Amino acid sequence: MYMTELLTLGEPIVTFAATDADQGLVDSINYYKLLGGAELNVMIGATRLGHSTNYVSQVGADPLGEFAIKNIEKFGVGTEYISTDSTNWTAFQLKERVSAGDPKTFNFRKNSAAAHLKKDIIDKIDLSNVAMTHLSGIFPAISETARETFEYFAQKMLANNIPTTFDPNLRPALWESQEKMTTTINELAKYGQIVLPGIDEAEILMGSSEPEEIADFYLNNSEVTKTVIVKLGPAGAYVKNEGEEAGQLVPGFKVEHVVDTVGAGDGFALGVITGLIDGLDMYHAVERGNIVGALQVQTPGDNDGYPTPDELAKFIAMNKGE
Repeated sequence: MYMTELLTLGEPIVTFAATDADQGLVDSINYYKLLGGAELNVMIGATRLGHSTNYVSQVGADPLGEFAIKNIEKFGVGTEYISTDSTNWTAFQLKERVSAGDPKTFNFRKNSAAAHLKKDIIDKIDLSNVAMTHLSGIFPAISETARETFEYFAQKMLANNIPTTFDPNLRPALWESQEKMTTTINELAKYGQIVLPGIDEAEILMGSSEPEEIADFYLNNSEVTKTVIVKLGPAGAYVKNEGEEAGQLVPGFKVEHVVDTVGAGDGFALGVITGLIDGLDMYHAVERGNIVGALQVQTPGDNDGYPTPDELAKFIAMNKGE
């Protein structure tokens, strides 16, 4: 059986990405097909850094579902917990290409196969070698069924003493209302031993853009949460642990040319997670997160910039004089 160090639950998104820069989704006529999904991005990046990963999900019995499984396997991520739904279809999205800023996307994922993933599959997972689990606020946004499965998954991880990270990953278009999104995400964040809010996300979720206030909010949100890492974009990240009077800034790395910001937050998460699995202290794990995020924004795909161990070492040597 496949040995799993890192595990997640999510929905793979087949993305049709425009090749015509700054034309928008309506006027672009040339697209190429690739595979994305925030939670999957984390698994792909962790696999590239040499860790064994597994992905819990469901796809449709259709060409896009076959494409998803084929490419997940190609990336080296475990697929034994991906089921196939003969009734519902695989989610996909359109993504524009921009020369600056965040590209717009349009999702086709309502009533998707993953939205019908039931919690029964969770009991089939072998947890014996799992070192960490990554949780994201996207999967529970796609349906009530997905939300129930997510909570069952998170509860089982905690019951088995498996450390959990939680990234809010706000996707307002997937929620019934901003109020529902805010309330639900803050409840689900209680399952994260390490919570990873972005500074802009936190302003929506708890009304502040002050890193220390954000950290204190999530540390007080749950007895489970021990560390909060506030993502500050190019400035880096602010880290605060339970019981500390003040947190610490971990500076980011200068990027000369940003191509596409998609996947940077997932890159940050995988950097932190793999750093911790590899035995780094929290500061240096967060520093690795900043490195992977900086590499990712220099590429056009969702996960193209995630480094191999050699590429990571090269970046550190060039940017830290080591």
